Amino acid sequence: MRAQQGAEKEKPGQRRWNPLRRIDYPRRGRRGVRRWLPSWRQLLLVTGTGVAVLTGWLAWFFAKTDVPDDMNSFATQQNNVYYWADGTEMARIGEVNRQDVPLDRVPQPVQWAVLAAENETFYSDPGISVTGIGRAIYQMASGGDTQGGSTITQQYVKNSYLNQRQDISRKLSEIVIAIKLDHRMSKRDILAGYLNTSWFGRGSYGIERAAAAYYGKDVSQLDPSEGAFLAALLKGAGQFDPAISADNHRRAEDRWSWILDRMVKAGKLSAAERAKYTVFPEPRTQPKAAGLSGQVGYLVDMARNYVESHSDITAAQFDLGGHQIHTTFEKPRVDALAAAVQDATKGIDPAGRDTDRFLRVGAASVAPDGRIVALYGGPDYLKQGFNSANTSTVPIGSAFTPLVYAAGLSQGVQRQRDGSRTPVLPTTTYNGDNGVNVMTPEGPYWGRDGKIVKTANDGRRDWGKVTLRSAVEQSVNGPMMQLGMDVGLDRVQKTAADLGLLPASIGELVPAFGVGNSTPSAIRTADAYAAFGAGGSHTDPYSVLGITRNREPLALRLPTAVQALTPAAAGEVDAALKDAVRTGSAAPVAGAGPDLAGKPGTTADRTAGWFVGYNGQVSTAVTVFRADLKDMKLLSLEGLGGAAPDTPDSELPTRIWTSYMRTAGGQESRADASRR
Repeated sequence: MRAQQGAEKEKPGQRRWNPLRRIDYPRRGRRGVRRWLPSWRQLLLVTGTGVAVLTGWLAWFFAKTDVPDDMNSFATQQNNVYYWADGTEMARIGEVNRQDVPLDRVPQPVQWAVLAAENETFYSDPGISVTGIGRAIYQMASGGDTQGGSTITQQYVKNSYLNQRQDISRKLSEIVIAIKLDHRMSKRDILAGYLNTSWFGRGSYGIERAAAAYYGKDVSQLDPSEGAFLAALLKGAGQFDPAISADNHRRAEDRWSWILDRMVKAGKLSAAERAKYTVFPEPRTQPKAAGLSGQVGYLVDMARNYVESHSDITAAQFDLGGHQIHTTFEKPRVDALAAAVQDATKGIDPAGRDTDRFLRVGAASVAPDGRIVALYGGPDYLKQGFNSANTSTVPIGSAFTPLVYAAGLSQGVQRQRDGSRTPVLPTTTYNGDNGVNVMTPEGPYWGRDGKIVKTANDGRRDWGKVTLRSAVEQSVNGPMMQLGMDVGLDRVQKTAADLGLLPASIGELVPAFGVGNSTPSAIRTADAYAAFGAGGSHTDPYSVLGITRNREPLALRLPTAVQALTPAAAGEVDAALKDAVRTGSAAPVAGAGPDLAGKPGTTADRTAGWFVGYNGQVSTAVTVFRADLKDMKLLSLEGLGGAAPDTPDSELPTRIWTSYMRTAGGQESRADASRR
């Protein structure tokens, strides 16, 4: 019976049906590459099947995606709370600044400024833009920005119903909900919702609070020019708030002008009216929160900037609140540093002495593992928002020479262009006299002024032959300038970068590079010195230990330690800096505590004074300079505080450093204590 059934199924000469044979792939009767090239029928079959599957899936996705019943709640959000390193509260900053207004309160020109900027076809489109969606998906797939593909309806959906995550699933949900919402709500209601939920920067959600934040007005009082600027902010307030930077100001002015021109093109602003608005409507200065007085504002700014640059949290999300930011700052050290500055500057009299005007002091303490445990940014954040501890405009001067010494110990010198490199030892001697020609393998180094560049020691003192270790201990600048040339300025540059100096702050590679034409901040300088006492291990400075939102941990990228110097090289620099405190140029700080290492720093043009040093627990850099914050032009420190003309410019930062270390230098940090 089975044999008979089998015979019925497959008779002699009859082939069993196979769908692959019907497809005929690979193609019979073809040879070479043509055997593997599909026919037009096969292409149509595959394409049609793909389209059918995709259409079916999209239909299913459309049917299952509903408009959420509840909008994202702004009212339930909380302040952002900042904590000291010991877990106690430092500051509680702002609630969401949001206030709904009916669309009738928003002047027509302001509405059209927004539409011209974001979605000119808003009143005629179905809630989505097909070309925009295609562009957005392409940009998303290639890692770019997706904002350009969204209509106002889509942006309203994202603001009100979805999260800000950038992925295909969220984008498809946004598209479907936008289409459905466009059928359920009037265009005016959607526009009103969009204007009331959009982020404009400065903590402001909604155009009513934006009008108050930038112009101190009710939205109904805005003119077309002001409306065009607020519309520009919708592209990204962090990039278009002119108060943040000069680049922001340029971008804001360009986009403001473009939006006004678009309004004319759309027929919503006459050419005559447009001609009235030729001057950018400068927004008012953003007032600072009262809770940011003293040093707290500098700390909060630094912590917030760190979170925004080392996590996926956007500025808009951060302004919604509900975050708990656990910082690295230790209140006893911060207080001690501020007290040391205040005590050391009691004799400064800007009203009665011209040489005391525009004095700025910046200071920072960094632990060996990169934690910024204290900083002094200025007398009061509410009076001086500029953070003097984080500036990158002040030359480090001779406080840079330990980095040159470290480069020499690590890499040796090359005095002949094609010669081999020779090891450098602490006992290697150099000419320590003042005014010695700076040499290259080809001969003297000629400056741009047509003269041979010569070394310059403090006080023009001649030291004769000195070892490199003695040059560091006694702050003899000439040998360090020549050492930089012998090592190779590019190699010294790499050592400086390995120790954490930012590329933008590293100076021009000329002989002055070896004696500090670079402009690292006090934070970065303290962090670099920390590696000398940590066996060459370096960790970039950071100000936040962790962040949560409503107590749920959020991802934060923290730095890891790298071996910037060999332990042997770091140990030799450390020994020289400790001897500088015992018997050398840093001797005035010797009474501030045990196991100290440090170096004063001055500049040839007398525009900055430094003291940088460390013990086993913290590395601290203090810098003083004079500058009008309007143009940041550095002024001479000669005669500061009524001092004699020959007083070293490192004298004031040395006093601040000494006072601070006496009070806080021996304190054990919270992190160090937890390891015990």
